[in-house]
Formats: sequence, structure tokens, C-alpha cells
Amino acid sequence: MKSFLTSLILLSIVSLHASAGTFNTVVIDAGHGGRDNGGSYGKVYEKWLALDTALRVEKKLKAKGYKTVMTRRSDNFITLPGRAKIGNRYPNSIFVSIHYNFTWKRDVSGLETFYCSSRSKPLAAAVQKGMLDEVKSVNRGVKYARYYVIRHAQNPAILVEGGFVSNSKERGRTKEGWYREAIADGIVNGISEYKSLRRRGKAY
Repeated sequence: MKSFLTSLILLSIVSLHASAGTFNTVVIDAGHGGRDNGGSYGKVYEKWLALDTALRVEKKLKAKGYKTVMTRRSDNFITLPGRAKIGNRYPNSIFVSIHYNFTWKRDVSGLETFYCSSRSKPLAAAVQKGMLDEVKSVNRGVKYARYYVIRHAQNPAILVEGGFVSNSKERGRTKEGWYREAIADGIVNGISEYKSLRRRGKAY
């Protein structure tokens, strides 16, 4: 009986470590939408930048063999609880919410990535590094925050800010396809690095 229990415990430990690296679904959340424009300046709306970037991320992830789920594919409004609910439908997944920043301080610029649970921090760090490897920008860091969609996530979840619509120079870049493509590349590269960390048992 003791030998059986020992074997069962060892099997459970092995299974836990094995499952740590097996996520294959990425829930991609394009921030805002519909009546919620997000940050905006003139005719530059965060909701459009976020959706365009999210669709680029999806295409790149699919090319790498990931399963993807989009919380929205068009200019429609989804509540925060609705977004979290979509993400939590997929237990074998991670959740990436894509945004562009805004502040009344016009000189502020840069990239930042937020997490809420400690297990999401390695994902946030990998994605932040991935973006900075692709785009020359101010590193605003990896930060703890209690944004609804990441606070209510049951899986590793982050919220990405791909630049400030309120900063004239950065706004000009966000309007360019090459910039959103580079941000998407950075996010995807970060996700791949995070999956590698999980496979090696360095993140869960």
C-alpha cells in the first residue's frame, strides 16, 4: 500500500511538471471596441490599433501551430466580465490583452506590460522583452496591476500597452503598419519564449 501511494505521488508530480509546458491556446483580447474608443487623439483610436495588432498576433501564432481565440474580431463592444469569461473557458491557455496607452502628460512614451498573479509575471517579462527587441522605445517595465481582465483570469494573463496615443511621436508610429507588425512580432516572440520556460520547468 505504501509503495502504491509513493508511486501515485510521484506520478502526480511528474504529471504536474509535464502539464506546465503544454498550453497550446492563446486567448487574444483586443482592448476596447464599439462605443468604447479607448485612448484617442484626433482620428487615432486605441480600439482600432489594438484590434489590428491582435489580428496580426493571431496570424503569427497560428503559423507557429498555436490555437487561438479572439475576444473580438470587429468593432464591437464586449464587457470586461465578458472578456474574462471567454478567457476562462479554455483551461489550457494563456490570456493576452492588447492595448495602446494614453495620458494627459504628452511627453510620456514607451512600452509596458502588466500582470496580476505571480505566475503571470514570467509571461509579462517575456513579452515585454520581446517587444523591446523589435521596437526601439522607452522601457516602462513589467508592473503589477489589478485590471479586471487579468485580475479575474484563471490562467496566466497579461495586459500589454504598445505605446502612447497621447505622445505625438509615438502616435505617429502606431499609425504605421510596420510598427504594429513589430509589436505583434514582439508579443509572439515573448509567448514562444514563455512556453520554452514552462517546458524547462522555469515558469508555471
